[in-house]
Amino acid sequence: MARVEIYDTTLRDGTQGEGISFSVEDKLKVAKRLDEMGFDYIEGGWPGSNPKDNEFFQKAKDIEWKHAKLSAFGSTRRVNQKASEDKNLQAILDAGVKAAAIVGKSWDFHVTNALQTTLEENLAMIQDSVVYLVSHGVEVIFDAEHYFDGFKANPDYALLVLETAAKAGARVAVLCDTNGGTLPWEMEAATRAAVDRLGIDVGVHIHNDSGLAVANSLVAVNAGAVHVQGTINGYGERCGNADLCSVIPNLQLKAGKSCLPNTNLKHLVRLSNYVNELANQVPDAKQPFVGKSVFSHKGGLHVSALMKHPETYEHIPPEAVGNRRRVLVSELSGASNIAYKAQEYDIDLAHDSPALRSVVEVIKDLEYEGYHFEGAEASFEIMLKKSLGLYTSFFDLESLRVIIERAHGDDEPLTEATVKVRVNDLISHTVAEGNGPVNALDNALRKALEEAYPQVNDIWLTDYKVRVLNEHRGTEATVRVLIESTDGVQTWGTVGVSSNLIEASWRALVDSIEYGLMQVASRVPDSAS
Repeated sequence: MARVEIYDTTLRDGTQGEGISFSVEDKLKVAKRLDEMGFDYIEGGWPGSNPKDNEFFQKAKDIEWKHAKLSAFGSTRRVNQKASEDKNLQAILDAGVKAAAIVGKSWDFHVTNALQTTLEENLAMIQDSVVYLVSHGVEVIFDAEHYFDGFKANPDYALLVLETAAKAGARVAVLCDTNGGTLPWEMEAATRAAVDRLGIDVGVHIHNDSGLAVANSLVAVNAGAVHVQGTINGYGERCGNADLCSVIPNLQLKAGKSCLPNTNLKHLVRLSNYVNELANQVPDAKQPFVGKSVFSHKGGLHVSALMKHPETYEHIPPEAVGNRRRVLVSELSGASNIAYKAQEYDIDLAHDSPALRSVVEVIKDLEYEGYHFEGAEASFEIMLKKSLGLYTSFFDLESLRVIIERAHGDDEPLTEATVKVRVNDLISHTVAEGNGPVNALDNALRKALEEAYPQVNDIWLTDYKVRVLNEHRGTEATVRVLIESTDGVQTWGTVGVSSNLIEASWRALVDSIEYGLMQVASRVPDSAS
């Protein structure tokens, strides 16, 4: 299988994206994870440009990289200056890296208008900078900035820039679509021209301003490129860079190109989520290959076919990239959806059974009332088991009361909740305060249950959302409450619907606690019971 080098620039170009910021420790963690995944190059930053990148490279010297080469980024020497006197080039050497990506101008318009120098001086800047770094033992990857725009305007000069870098000792000439405006057929022609002209490896670095970064990266490889640069989750300036979470599986699973060790590709979802977490970014559920929704199925006909042959509606097995198939339940669900979900819970529901038909009708009625189970699979599992007589509640509510008191006009209101529940024929009656009615109810319920179920203290709420379903009714409108909870091992969602916000919240809260207790109980070995 032919190889394509993967050069990750999440820690440099990716951090130029709006809202993206990593601490030094974050950058080191991401770099280590990329190395474990088997990436060929990890671009750590631009040494000398800021204290954070300087500290990163200093700390990176103490790390033994298992697979990847750590690379630094920089530019060619300044106009009319010696390479040996250029602070930027010296900072790269001080970083102690084995490789460096050096960016140089390849569009004549940029040379004369941005650099404000001659075309000849630009070639000299490239020549001197590459020779200087290579002479000091650094592998040079030459990034030809604006190559595709330059190729359109003056192809002879753009190719001459690449030749200059190659003759100076660059190992790879990277064609950069810096403005992200190149169309696929333009990408192919310009890439083939470089591949045919040069005697060194050709790579690409594509931005996503036209929504084509992944497609253009694949087109370039098909045209002869053997080195692809990009970022995890497509982070980057403006519309971002080519998303390596799409580039890699497309190349490896479909184009027959080896990018990562085969055993590591199944960790791609975990890598995507890990980087999102450190960058404090909300994962995109519809992100190809790694998103939560990309192997989700809702239509009954689709699910019926999937149960026979998964490839009918899935272009790859989700497990190949560490994802999983999800069958969603809604008013559009048929018996196939419910039967599939029942299998996940080890419940055997015959396709033509009255029980299955009854559950389908219950779901449709609940969705008509405003329930929404796509983001509340825990509530669905509880509802399904209750409908089939397979569920035993951990507690029963006797009564609840919420009091909101405001002592002074400018003070925050005080909220107190009283909960009376029956647990194993014993009544537990508790009172708790909170910073709102839901928080007070949550605190009171936990107090009521903690003696019988101490593991309730290991369950906590991570998200709470309210949606008004029929706004035209004003304060009488029905609301849907979605709660997300976790016990540190897994995360689950629950839902409650009512025209009373407290009641809707209570229903979602009860499902959340009961589901958590059910999961804890299922992990306890039989011998321990």
